[in-house]
Amino acid sequence: MVQGVASYAFCERKSKRRGESPSQLKFFLVDLGHAALQCRFTFAGRLVLKRRLVVLAVLGSLCLAGRLTAQTTPFAGVLAGLSALSADGRSITTGNQSAVSLYKPENGLAVNVFAGVHLTDYFSIQGSYVWNRNGLTLNSTQAAEGGGVFYEQSRTSAQHAVIGDLLLYFRDRKTWFRPYLSVGSGFVSFTSREKALLALQGTPRLPAQEFDSTAPALRVAVGMDFALGGGWGLRYSFSETIRSNPISEQLSPPGQRNLANFQNLFGVLKRF
Repeated sequence: MVQGVASYAFCERKSKRRGESPSQLKFFLVDLGHAALQCRFTFAGRLVLKRRLVVLAVLGSLCLAGRLTAQTTPFAGVLAGLSALSADGRSITTGNQSAVSLYKPENGLAVNVFAGVHLTDYFSIQGSYVWNRNGLTLNSTQAAEGGGVFYEQSRTSAQHAVIGDLLLYFRDRKTWFRPYLSVGSGFVSFTSREKALLALQGTPRLPAQEFDSTAPALRVAVGMDFALGGGWGLRYSFSETIRSNPISEQLSPPGQRNLANFQNLFGVLKRF
């Protein structure tokens, strides 16, 4: 064990004199050579060799972990752009009755603040806080032989999301243009408030004046990083976040689709 550590230290000192990082391969070859020469194919020699292999494996893992740590680069940034929500609706016809409901979302503002670490040239992890705001218009109509009821309601909505992402890059960090794919998950908090009742006839079941919901979400994105120099860069991102739909639950009859949040974002990032 002592000879294994000494061999590693010898290789490390030699590499540092040359201005290089310690070579794990040299360490393995030198120490395995010492162990093999002393083995002589005896039981005691084989036991010594096994111990050497265990020591080599541990030290090799430490070397690789240190090398990975040396490659990591933290980064942070902020993006802003447009958010678009998916619409939903449902129609039910039974005998001489029918009911139709839907909601129409409006494009709104979105902001994404993120920070992460480039683990290698091609893999990174990041955490994001995302906020967006969108207007909504809800409609419901129910018709029967005795007449019909309907409403049209204008609402505001906002979402707050905390997401952890894994990024896969297709070019190394030395290039100025780096496209990537990412996938992540987290939690999204949704709130909505009534803004105005635009139309009303009869006594339909109206959505709650204010409702909120927090649920897990899945986010996928494509994007591009552009290097500007000095550690600064630009980022473009197009993402889709999917979660359960709290808006559809308020419709009468209720909708059936999940809520998708599409975001086109552009902003700056800084590598440290």
